[in-house]
Amino acid sequence: MDNVLRPLIVIGGSVVLTFLVGWVVDRLLRRADDRHNETPLWGLLRRCRLPLQVVLCTGLLRGSYEQARIAEDHAAAIGRVLSLVLIGSTAWLVIRIAAAVVESSYARYAAARRDPARVRRVRTQVTLIQRVVSAVVGVVAAAAMLLTFPAMRTAGASLLASAGILGIVAGIAAQSTLGNLFAGLQIAFGDMVRLGDTVVVDGEWGTVDEITLTFLTVRTWDERRITMPVSYFTSKPFENWSRGGAQMTGTVFFHLDHRAPVPEMREKLAEIVRACPAWDGRAWGLDVTDTTPTTMEVRALVTAKDPDDIWTVRVTVREQLIRWLTEEHPYALPRVTTAQASLPPAIPHQVRGPGAPSKADQDQPGGGTVSARAPHRR
Repeated sequence: MDNVLRPLIVIGGSVVLTFLVGWVVDRLLRRADDRHNETPLWGLLRRCRLPLQVVLCTGLLRGSYEQARIAEDHAAAIGRVLSLVLIGSTAWLVIRIAAAVVESSYARYAAARRDPARVRRVRTQVTLIQRVVSAVVGVVAAAAMLLTFPAMRTAGASLLASAGILGIVAGIAAQSTLGNLFAGLQIAFGDMVRLGDTVVVDGEWGTVDEITLTFLTVRTWDERRITMPVSYFTSKPFENWSRGGAQMTGTVFFHLDHRAPVPEMREKLAEIVRACPAWDGRAWGLDVTDTTPTTMEVRALVTAKDPDDIWTVRVTVREQLIRWLTEEHPYALPRVTTAQASLPPAIPHQVRGPGAPSKADQDQPGGGTVSARAPHRR
């Protein structure tokens, strides 16, 4: 009877106590969340209930397993497994708590600030900080798991002694990886590029969608994803349209005939931009910027509050001005001038070469030469 009750009390008591503590903690966090609506911290901490219960249950079993007297021949192996689970669940709990604190801090900062650029900057920084914390906690947890094995504990001294040489070798072998790592930290705290920024990279226009410690993803206008190492942004030039404000100036070029009515085009452009919701009302203009022997170049200038709106204004101006010119002033559209080719002058008699037709031949009908053909013999 004792062999049945003892394991039941140890294991059952650990499980019941785990669920009881988890329920109490969840109730307290829910009540704190209801009282403090200004911060989402308490609501985010409720996500830690599952790792907390795993840590608590594993810790209780690890401490009281010997009292259960189950599989005593394998007690050492079971104890090591429980230790590994305890270390892993503790790392899981620490990462969840750190993520809750970071997300809560960012949410409060974003609610208190009105500057979208600063909000994106802080978002980039806290995201990378969260990834760094997760990586550090994961490495420490893995090291702690390895040290639970006696063989690894014995080899610890020799590993520490050779750490300098191994560090040099690893640094040379992982030079590009370390370069990307430091480039990611530089981007996070140097404010070079942020999440949500509109950039032009290798001729591709898009929005920064994800930033990690090693790579960066740009989402293009046609929903493609361009992934590149973060070291690209620290070693090569790129366009960041979100730096210094999102307002932009766009241009639309037309190649027209020299007779194009520029003053009327200017009035039509004013009418188009005033009717376009994407125009921010700052500026517009139309000027002749260049000319060629057959056409002239007309530039329309418009403004908008961000890259998306400037694209809308440009395509609207281009479409409606071309339609207006086609319907009202078709003569202003560029033309391809063609003319009938003239025949070369006749060759003078004195410079007639061998085999050239004589004057008599040229007088024959058709202007060609007359030649006799031998009769065909069978």
